[in-house]
Amino acid sequence: MSLEQRLKEIREGFERPFWVANISELFERLSYYAAFASLARYLHEALAFPTERATDLAGLFGGLVWFLAIFGGTLADRLGFRRALSLAYLILAGSYFLLGSIGAPWLAPLRNLAPLVVFVAFVLALPALGVALVKPCVVGTTARAAKENVRSIGYSIYYTLVNIGGLLGPLVASYVHKHLSVENVFRAAAASVFLMFFLVLLLFQDPGKSGEAQVATMGETVRNFWKVISNPKFMIFLLIFSGYWIVYWQEFITLPIFIHDYVNFNADTEKMLATGPFLIVALTVAMGIITQKMAAFRAVILGTLVAMAAFAILALYPTVSGAYLTLVVVALGELTQQPRYYDYISRLAPAGQQGTYMGFAFLPLGIGAFLAGRVGGKLLHHFGEVQHQPQRFWWALTAIGLGTTLLLWIYDRVVKPSAQETA
Repeated sequence: MSLEQRLKEIREGFERPFWVANISELFERLSYYAAFASLARYLHEALAFPTERATDLAGLFGGLVWFLAIFGGTLADRLGFRRALSLAYLILAGSYFLLGSIGAPWLAPLRNLAPLVVFVAFVLALPALGVALVKPCVVGTTARAAKENVRSIGYSIYYTLVNIGGLLGPLVASYVHKHLSVENVFRAAAASVFLMFFLVLLLFQDPGKSGEAQVATMGETVRNFWKVISNPKFMIFLLIFSGYWIVYWQEFITLPIFIHDYVNFNADTEKMLATGPFLIVALTVAMGIITQKMAAFRAVILGTLVAMAAFAILALYPTVSGAYLTLVVVALGELTQQPRYYDYISRLAPAGQQGTYMGFAFLPLGIGAFLAGRVGGKLLHHFGEVQHQPQRFWWALTAIGLGTTLLLWIYDRVVKPSAQETA
């Protein structure tokens, strides 16, 4: 197929809701990753939480965001994507503003009603309510508003825009942190998603395909939810894949603390976290061409192996340059498997249940983030503050990642998911 024909397919293959939803996702990801890039150090340094407590709270933030996406997908099917997205961006704008105002004098009466850790945990949970609605809406819109012949390309576009947001977020956080304050990072995030509230209201319409059954009653919604939970092959896969995210989320939860405390006090850890998204934006199309003939599930296994093995680099070279090299290799693994992961799950979803299935696609990210904060904090405390050999922390994480890869390989051989050969 010629380039001109391919461009025509892309131009005619996507409805307007696809572009509106995915552009809004770029700004939602900018906000999320700006906040996440600064969060661990904000908790550890500005709010004076010890390492284990700061990582626990950062893991709570990440975990709730992705875990609640399961229920957000079901709710999105019920509400309709337009109403769900509008509500989500309004919730996110208020939540990020409140997160950046934890230490503000005007919030003192509320802050003093409970121990600081309880109050912070409550505030960190609020953005999760918004993201839980955004993610399945955008991925579900990609499934509904793309013709079959360009759906895989649609997920590559989605993933590219996600990573443009992931690239810009840490850069915005770095600039705002340096020139204003770390608190204003969260306020900038609030402004970004508030703009998306108006974009959705003005330009977005619910996508739909002819002949597709729509979720009409709460009873049907609950039954759809139960059908996913009671699918053992699907659920086992999601639980195994959680191991990938336990290791991956250390980029945001423990890597900034590790670099700041054990490598270079002056390192710009927020700018460092833009490395992976930059490479993914630059190489997603090329990697998509390279892996397009590979079965979706095999691409997931290969990408997991590459990304998980990358953390051994930081164990061998615990330096700033070693951290950058680790992030480069993790990104190569990530862009090998992530677009195919969403493609694989979208094809498992029956008509009218895309929101529910794609909501469950984020379960591994949630489980991984919850455990990443706890596991990462304890391991970094043990190897860094107790044994004074912090580089061993990265060997432990590499072992978890390679164990996950082995379990995925066994799953592929034993269970043989029905959609793994789907292009």
